[in-house]
Amino acid sequence: MRTIVKHVLLDLIRNRIIMAYTFFLLAMSFGIFNMDENATKGIMSLMNLVLIFIPLVSIIFSTIYVYNSSEFIELLVAQPLKRKSLWLSIYAGLSLSLVLAFLVGVGIPVLICDGTSTGFTLLLSGVFQTLIFTGIALLASVITRDKAKGIGVSVLLWFFFTLIYDAIVLMLLFRFSDYPLEKPMIALSMLNPVDLSRILILLKLDISALMGYTGAVFSEFFGSASGMLLSGLVLFVWAIVPVWLSMKKFQRKDL
Repeated sequence: MRTIVKHVLLDLIRNRIIMAYTFFLLAMSFGIFNMDENATKGIMSLMNLVLIFIPLVSIIFSTIYVYNSSEFIELLVAQPLKRKSLWLSIYAGLSLSLVLAFLVGVGIPVLICDGTSTGFTLLLSGVFQTLIFTGIALLASVITRDKAKGIGVSVLLWFFFTLIYDAIVLMLLFRFSDYPLEKPMIALSMLNPVDLSRILILLKLDISALMGYTGAVFSEFFGSASGMLLSGLVLFVWAIVPVWLSMKKFQRKDL
């Protein structure tokens, strides 16, 4: 397993797309911080980059990598290796390379310009988004053999978590505005890892007042130690479940 992880990791670190991705994040992060002396505004701008761009790159790149490595994967399946170990090794190599690119591209500027708990929350959120959407990419790529369909499913899932889900929640808010929805909103936010990370970062920026009464409820729940612990646990589950489902599917797949 270590050999496969090392091979995938070294192969991806030398990949031109990963290198371009790292330098792009590095340039964008330093550029955003240099635009304004207020580091809080820089973190807010980086939040959109972390919650929209990072999931998009993670899910598209991982999906394409799995399809392009199909012959390599079939060769390894023919060897006396457990499919479970093989699939988890590919996931580990993929996610580690993307996490390293994120930490170099965003982590270094954040630590230099805003090494506070807010900056660490942003970095932790970015790492979780990378792990979660890499896992979702593996699930999308193992569902269908067709590369175009697999990429289409990945893009659709990214649209759902970053845009469509928010539209559905807003529609529910307007439709049931006469009912107390604060507690259901907490549950709904946990069903979307992007929304959950956004709330955690906004609460660290201490601008929950801008979210109205719902912001006060979020602040009371997610600001507590138990709320933070539960949020971290939910993000961890989000990182595990797609990979586990894809592994089960891969073990039964006829290659």
